[in-house]
Amino acid sequence: MSDSQAPRVVVVGGGFAGLQAAMHLRDAQVEVTVIDRRNFHLFQPLTYQVATGALASSEVAYPLRSIFKDCPNVRVLMGEARDFDLEARQVLLESVAGLPDPPPISYEHLIVAGGSHYSYFGHDEWTDVAPQVKSLESALVVRRRILRAFEAAELESDETRRQAWLTFVVVGAGPTGVEMAGQIAELARDTLPGDFRAIDTRSGRILLVEATDRVLTSFPPSLSGKAASALEKLGVTVCLEQMVTEIDHEGVSVKHPEGRVERIPARTVIWAAGVAASSLAARLGELTGAEVDRAGRVTVEPDLSLPGHPEVMALGDMVRVRGPDGSPQALPGVAPVAMQEGRYAARAVISRLEGTPVSPFKYHDKGNLATIGRAHAVADLPWARLSGFPAWLTWLVVHLFYLVGWQNRVLVFMRWLFSFITRGRGGRLITEEPAPPLR
Repeated sequence: MSDSQAPRVVVVGGGFAGLQAAMHLRDAQVEVTVIDRRNFHLFQPLTYQVATGALASSEVAYPLRSIFKDCPNVRVLMGEARDFDLEARQVLLESVAGLPDPPPISYEHLIVAGGSHYSYFGHDEWTDVAPQVKSLESALVVRRRILRAFEAAELESDETRRQAWLTFVVVGAGPTGVEMAGQIAELARDTLPGDFRAIDTRSGRILLVEATDRVLTSFPPSLSGKAASALEKLGVTVCLEQMVTEIDHEGVSVKHPEGRVERIPARTVIWAAGVAASSLAARLGELTGAEVDRAGRVTVEPDLSLPGHPEVMALGDMVRVRGPDGSPQALPGVAPVAMQEGRYAARAVISRLEGTPVSPFKYHDKGNLATIGRAHAVADLPWARLSGFPAWLTWLVVHLFYLVGWQNRVLVFMRWLFSFITRGRGGRLITEEPAPPLR
């Protein structure tokens, strides 16, 4: 492949945007290199189910090399992009997982889809005590902590300390936070009762803390209300207009609207509030003069390119797209946006190679989905607003359809079917426990 005279396209990131771009270039007359610091594509919308034992990690991830094994023009490299030399048209890499240092990778066209990560709003010290579920590794940490909390409560003789172990706080009531709180409630109330002798897992408290006045603010108020009601029926306490001011190993402090600060003893805190763009966005902004907003997103042109560099495109959660009127538009940070941008980027590369015009990117909104619990979800679709069982079925079909790999689709469907019938969860394993001793 190194002897090929085909144009070289480098795709940074194997998430939804990068994967779609590479897949839609696999039949083009180009040489594609996909760079990612992990060797798998992660179906991030289901990582919370790994964190609650509903799915195994291998069922929401798929090896990148397996995806492209039958694509001779696509090469996969495991490494992390640390910088760009836009004049020399090179991506500078650093090693990961103890691998040898990779050399710079040259390109004629560059597609950067670095994604995003959760923002702790200036409190990076909360990272260790309030893990998030955006990555597979952190989802496994959360799973260990949730299951460890029940085990610790079983051993604890002091009722106050036992209740702290049985209190779970989820910060942020967006889709991930709502789904996470609902899954913990189902775990405590449907799956675990009968497994323990000294405790009743149904007595656990699940608190969903949100700074705004409703859950799922990206949904219409009517669906937000139905989601909140469904959560309460599951046993989740929804705490609206409350802001987290402190988190440590012993609990959480929250500030109420009237200014009162409440201390909540809780040994398990999960973060699902706010996101920040990959640091690659800020670097591209420095190199090209493009605007970067407070969330770290770089502003790209209507064709997703960087100012003065039509050969460089940025996609996904790390960008804002300049609209027809010239003002930046922050599109929703959801998988459909990233996937549409990835497919568009591939078409744009092919158009430029053919010398044909590239039309501006246009996002086609296919709706928004969030599941609350067993047989209940909300769906804000272009043609309908659904809740309850119909929305849940829609959620199931959509997520199965977008999962990568037929094997994963079959395994996840079987897992969900088994869980629906038995209320069981086969992934309740505490492995490689890195936590400090119980206190």
